[in-house]
Amino acid sequence: MSAHVIGTHLAGESVIHRLSAGTKLTALVVVGVALAVVDGWISAVIALAAAATCVVLARLPWVVLAGSLRGLTVIALTLGGWLTLQTGWERAVATVGDLLALVLLATVVTTTTPVDSMLDVVEEALSPLRPWGLRPERVALACSLVLRTIPVTIGLAEETRDAARARGLERDPRARLTPFVLRVVADAHATGEALHARGVGDD
Repeated sequence: MSAHVIGTHLAGESVIHRLSAGTKLTALVVVGVALAVVDGWISAVIALAAAATCVVLARLPWVVLAGSLRGLTVIALTLGGWLTLQTGWERAVATVGDLLALVLLATVVTTTTPVDSMLDVVEEALSPLRPWGLRPERVALACSLVLRTIPVTIGLAEETRDAARARGLERDPRARLTPFVLRVVADAHATGEALHARGVGDD
């Protein structure tokens, strides 16, 4: 999956863009729960059709859609083929359809909703749990770090791969893994220092 897709907000004036962050996140959760509860290939096809409709309504560029599905295509084809052989095409369609539908819907939500708006919704939704010791702002901060870390980590992996390829070492796992791990650790350390400098976690 492209690092430029995950967690990247694309401004727009579509119907989906105009929906509130709370509405979109709630819909995503409801669909996820419904697909987990309702079994069968028919519900998967309906969910996939609904997700495709949302993509059209959101007017997402094809490059965004391709980037979102690029890394998933091989997994979906492999999983679908294996399930078809093991349990039949109905189970394959149900499983792969649910997976693709959720990925498409998540892509629509993250690309049409500013990150700050999503984090505000998370913090507001968890605020009733504050009397029990939960810190909603900490949860929102953790979510923001996850949204930042995923594309950064993917970007580091791509840069490390390109650097190894430029040196003719693309077949050497050490030439790719060692620099990648060191860069990820360095980025995590820098993020921790930045948070500490701002007083996050001092209490």
